[in-house]
Order: sequence, then structure tokens, then C-alpha cells
Amino acid sequence: MKKQLILEDGTIFIGQGFGSENHTIGEVVFNTGMTGYQEILSDPSYCGQIVTLTYPLIGNYGINRDDFESINPAIKGFIVKENAEFPSNWRSQFTIDEYFRIKKIPGISGIDTRKLTRIIRQHGTLKGAICSIEEDAGAVIEHLRSSSLATDQVFQVSTKNPYPSPGRGKRVVVVDFGMKHGILRELNQRNCDVIVVPYNACAEEILHLSPDGIMLTNGPGDPKDVPEAIEMIKGILGKVPLFGICLGHQLFALACGADTSKMKFGHRGSNHPVKDLRTGKIAITSQNHGYTVESDSLANTDLEITHIALNDGTVEGLKHKKYAAFTVQYHPEASPGPEDAGYLFDQFLSMMDSEKQEAAENAKTY
Repeated sequence: MKKQLILEDGTIFIGQGFGSENHTIGEVVFNTGMTGYQEILSDPSYCGQIVTLTYPLIGNYGINRDDFESINPAIKGFIVKENAEFPSNWRSQFTIDEYFRIKKIPGISGIDTRKLTRIIRQHGTLKGAICSIEEDAGAVIEHLRSSSLATDQVFQVSTKNPYPSPGRGKRVVVVDFGMKHGILRELNQRNCDVIVVPYNACAEEILHLSPDGIMLTNGPGDPKDVPEAIEMIKGILGKVPLFGICLGHQLFALACGADTSKMKFGHRGSNHPVKDLRTGKIAITSQNHGYTVESDSLANTDLEITHIALNDGTVEGLKHKKYAAFTVQYHPEASPGPEDAGYLFDQFLSMMDSEKQEAAENAKTY
């Protein structure tokens, strides 16, 4: 089954289709990870995007029940150099082709993914379409150029109703902007009593749950498309310890008066070096984002930069100067990727302990 990948700049790739036969349109991005394709395809932060994997052989260990980061993938399509039709792994239950047919996700293989990646690096992310070879390429290009991509991705992937993930430890309210299951897993492993709430929960609703800490999760799209979350963060800041990841990091920055902007092609992969400015240590991190906090916009805020990306110097971590709140742009839960930054969850728990102890001492004073 021949398919074509068509970009809005007029570039056309002809390849072999797999998965669903659906026509799809999305923002074409690339990920440099060598493994972890199952976690990538199920990461809600890819909502609305067609993901290109730069590693050439994908699908060689199949799809299993354990490595999903969401129940229903939100990606629009998948682009690979070679799709392994006969995976070999004791956990494998499906091929990628079989899984994508079930989930109605189209894929294309056999194209020059190196050329595609160079185009994105040179020109930035582009709108693209995976469609049948019979489609009129000119008409598809015209449609891509005249159409706009969705801006409601967080609404699409966030939970619609609150739900608990019970534990006997600290109460953590997780605001779901497109949460990877790895975040929930890390909190559960630390025996946290977790309540997950939708992206549009207000500050009052969250504080009524009596949290010891609040987690702002990852998610897709432009943080400025979620103004209700920015207002919510303003309402909880300084009242409860806060930890933000990825989109949560960007929303936190906006709530504190900083600014964000779209990157040319973003950071997507599992080998991004990040420096902790306080200790000088380097962590190799998993990342997936197309927006960044503008460092120049932090000058008149109460935020300080704690981490930077060594590849391009962009902001990778922030800390509030007055309140118990910190955020990182990368993914400390990994999934996929190295686990260098897992200590940040322990740091979050320690922050909750410190705040509770300080509150108790202040109560004694009065």
C-alpha cells in the first residue's frame, strides 16, 4: 500500500503505508531517541503531531502491554525509515502495524527520514499530511497552506473528571494537562496519595482537596492556549508546594510574569544534556517540547534559572525566590530515557516536609 507524505512547503515523499488507511494532517516533528518508540507514540504531548523517528529501524521489539504512557495515543501519524514487520521480544503482543490499525493511526515507512529531519531543522516544524498515493498532491498542499492546526490539544488529552490513585503518604494533586503515566508511577512508588484533576480545575477546587503538594504535568501545544491554567497557578502559588514538568513549567513561568515562545523545531529525544547551575552536575534527559521560556523575560520576575540546556542554552529549570515552587522543562520520569533526573520527585517530597515543618513551627510561635 503506497502512501505519500506531503509537506506544506511542497516537498513530497513516497513510501509504504502501514497501520490505518486514514488520511491525516498534523504538525510534522522529529524525535532522536534510539529506543522507546512505544512510549513516544503514546505520549499525550504529541497530540496533533505527526512524529518522525530519526533512528532507522523501528518496531523491532513490538508493542507490549506495559510501556504505554496513555491508554489512547493522541498522535496524528508516524514516520519511520524501516518498519519491522516481525518483532522479536518476549513481551511483544502486536506489531506496530497491527496496533496502529486498532487505534486508527496511519504510518508511512521507506522514506528518507534524514532528508525530512534536515528540512525541519532548516525551516522549522511544518504542517504535513499522510495520504493515499492517489490523492492530488497540489490540492493537499493548498489545503495545508490555508488551514490552521488545532489549539485545543490540552482539552483533548486531559482527564474530564477528577480521579484518585490512593496511597498512604503525602496528598498530591496532579493537574493533568496531558499527563504521562510515568509521572503517576513515580508518585505512586513514593506512596503518595494522588488525586488527578482536569486542566481547567480552578485554584479553589484544588485547595479544597487539602493537598500537601501540587504537580503540574506535561502536555501538548502552546501554553498561552491554556489561560485558565495560568490563572489557577496564580491562585495556588505560595499556598502549597508546587512542582511543574514541561508544559507545567511553561505555564508556571507565564503565571509568574515571564514569557514563552515557539522554538524552531523543539527538543524531542532521550539524550539532551542539561546542567544544574547550582551544583554544576550534568544530567542526560528525556525531552518533548516545542515551546520555551524566554530567559530575557525573567528579569523582572521572582524566578531564577536553575537549569539550562547545554545544546542551545535554553531555560530548563526554574525556582521561585519566595515560595516553595520549582519546575523543569525536561521529563524526570523519563519513559523513555535515562533516569538521571528522578531525584526531583524526592526533592518535591522533601519540599513538602519542609513546608509542613515550617508551618508547625510558626503555629507554635503564635
